Parts: sequence; C-alpha cells; structure tokens
Amino acid sequence: MGAGIDMATEPETYRIGLIQMRVGGDPAANLGRALDLIGAAAGRGAALVCLPELFRTPYFCQREDAALFDLAEPIPGPTTLALAAAAQRHQVVVVASLFERRAPGIAHNTAAVIDADGSLAGVYRKMHIPDDPGYYEKYYFTPGDLGFSAIDTRVGRIGVLICWDQWFPEAARLATLAGAELILYPTAIGWHPAEKQAQGAAQRDAWRTVQRGHAIANGLYVAAVNRVGLEQPDPAAAGLEFWGTSFCCDPQGIVLAEAGTEREEILVVEIDRARLEEVRRNWPFLRDRRIDAYDGLAQRFLDTPQIRNQREK
Repeated sequence: MGAGIDMATEPETYRIGLIQMRVGGDPAANLGRALDLIGAAAGRGAALVCLPELFRTPYFCQREDAALFDLAEPIPGPTTLALAAAAQRHQVVVVASLFERRAPGIAHNTAAVIDADGSLAGVYRKMHIPDDPGYYEKYYFTPGDLGFSAIDTRVGRIGVLICWDQWFPEAARLATLAGAELILYPTAIGWHPAEKQAQGAAQRDAWRTVQRGHAIANGLYVAAVNRVGLEQPDPAAAGLEFWGTSFCCDPQGIVLAEAGTEREEILVVEIDRARLEEVRRNWPFLRDRRIDAYDGLAQRFLDTPQIRNQREK
C-alpha cells in the first residue's frame, strides 16, 4: 500500500461510480444487488466503484446482540471473492466496507480495496468508532490498527475512510500526506426519526460541509457513499432513516454530483488529476503547513501543567 505505482501509467482522467442503495434483510440478496449495480456503473464508464458502509446487511449496530457477530467474515472471504470476480469481469476497482472477522472476539469494520484485476490491493480498518444511540459500534468493532494510508490501484492512489472517520480532519490530512488524490467514505448515516423535523436539515448540512472542507483543506477529491431508506431491525424501535445524499466534490469543494435522500442511485463522476494539480498550485495549503508547530495535535487536550510547561520552554 502507498508504493509501487508507475505514475506514467495512471490515467489523467477516470470515472468513479458511487452506489447509493437500499439494504434488505437477506445478505445474499444484498450482495447480488451490489454486484448488479457494480456492473451497471461499469457500463456507464466507471473505472472505480464504491459501495456504502456494511452494504451486505441492514445496519445491525442499532442494537447490541452477541449473535450478530455471526455476520462477520474473514478477508479474503466469500464476499471479497465475489467482489473480486466482478472487479475482474468488469475491469473496475471496487471499494467495499465489510464486517471483518479477524479472530475470535476481534472484529473490524473494514474497507477492502479490490483492484481491477481481482487482486486485493489493500484494506483499511475503521479507526474512529462511534457509540451513540442507534450507532452502538463500539460493541462490535475493534478500532483499526493500520493507521491512515493511501492504497495504490489501477486508477491511482486512493484514500479510504469510513463513516465516523469523516468528521475528523486529521484522518483526511494523513491520507492526503500518504499520497491520496481521492478520499472515499463508505457511509451509513441517517436521522433518528424523532429528530428529523427539528434537526435533520442542520445535521445533513454539517455532514456535507465537513467533507467539502476536507476536500478544500487538502486539495483533493472527496466522495461519500451512503445507503438510503428506513431500517428498523427492532420493530418496537423507531429505527434510522438513512439520508442518502451521496456526493462527490472536487479539490475546491465544488459538488460535482449529488444523489437525493429517498431512492437508489448510481452517480458517475469524472476525476481529473490535472484539476488537483491546478488547485494545489493556487491554494498551496500543503506547502505552507507549519510542521514545526503542530506537536499539540498528538495530545488529547492542552490543559495539563506538564503540557503547558513544555509549550513555554
């Protein structure tokens, strides 16, 4: 990961396909649907296709249930093998978030990056794990241990982060510093139905804005790929209404394509590496970083006497 690409072979432009999909109760049917949508995106010229977070199943983290660990599978495993066959058949890079079974008692929310020849180009294990009402991910997922990197693929070097990671500027910056020219965020985010009327618009706008900010601050393309639809694993609970709004923006934060909030869609967007070069020349944020002055970023909070004394030396 992050090495070995011949820059002369990378395409100057290429298309990505963002798969916004509904997820039903049958994992095999969800996988079959995803494979069909990968083929449809490839048919529209996509050279890279990204699926939503944990696309094989309904968003099971709405409740804590030890039996749901049975949904996890190894990587490589049955799902990655099926995706690899599709990637090779359609000659596309596939990015897919899965519930990875690493060892007994150790599971991750992992994005597998499958290259266009069907090989496993790399994996990213979700680093930031939320624990909020309806999003009980700390019960299921061990935090990632691979850090933030970039993965070499046929189309170029990409960064992959997952859902809750999208709120943290440090994650996007480190992926950028590893050479990513595009960051993909497989996502499962939505409204608690009781909050939608009062807070829904502000929540969705904040989510969209922070990711556009990552694109601007780092001078690269950003794409978020969400699921859509109401999911109620517990019929007695209100469930979550996933808000879709999958989108891609360019290095100036300009939204190039955006899906709606209520239906499945495939977005196909062109990535232009010359645009990245143009923006970074005119907005040279990476050049002007004060890397000699950022030691405090490795601290939880700058409020202890030891830290204050260290800063005063």
